[in-house]
Amino acid sequence: MEKLGREFYLRDAVTVAKDLLGKLLVHNSQEGLTSGIIAETEAYMGVNDRASHTYGGRRTRRTETLYGPPGTLYVYLAYGIHSLLNIVVGPEGVPMAVLLRSLVPLEGLELMAKRRGITIEREKDVFKLCRGPGNLTRAMGITVEHNSIDITGDTIYIVDIGYRDFDVGVGTRIGVDYAGEDELKPWRFYFKNSPYVSKKH
Repeated sequence: MEKLGREFYLRDAVTVAKDLLGKLLVHNSQEGLTSGIIAETEAYMGVNDRASHTYGGRRTRRTETLYGPPGTLYVYLAYGIHSLLNIVVGPEGVPMAVLLRSLVPLEGLELMAKRRGITIEREKDVFKLCRGPGNLTRAMGITVEHNSIDITGDTIYIVDIGYRDFDVGVGTRIGVDYAGEDELKPWRFYFKNSPYVSKKH
């Protein structure tokens, strides 16, 4: 198993979003270790993408992270409730990112369930542990406090475990109806026919 280095993230968001499928997201926290196989992603292409926080070259205190080095975490609060986990990709200064939407839980399931405030009684309870971007961060113990950290470090990182046993589905991004025709861009990638994915098409 090999931790992904910075060069992996030094590519455009669509390419990285596809290639992250099947990789293992790990959070080595004080509470314990949790991990899950990335099953769903979305690409945000930056200044020319109306769905991106940096559309038109916007720079704010919050979005400044997106202009940083590839492999930086961009974690922000959506609707004042959900922390959403993105990874900055592409050359520094070109604000592209990949949103992680869903995982297949692998390690630390009891800790994930505790963080989610649910109990695992049936298989379908495991399916929903990390299904959807807000559930993913809650189960993995990732919050806005992790914004701007380096994903090539030892706290939160991604490993290539050689998992290739899936077909890739392609769809439009979720919750970007404000983005005009960019709402229709086929920039969401996911495991086909998987119960771990937040939306099947």
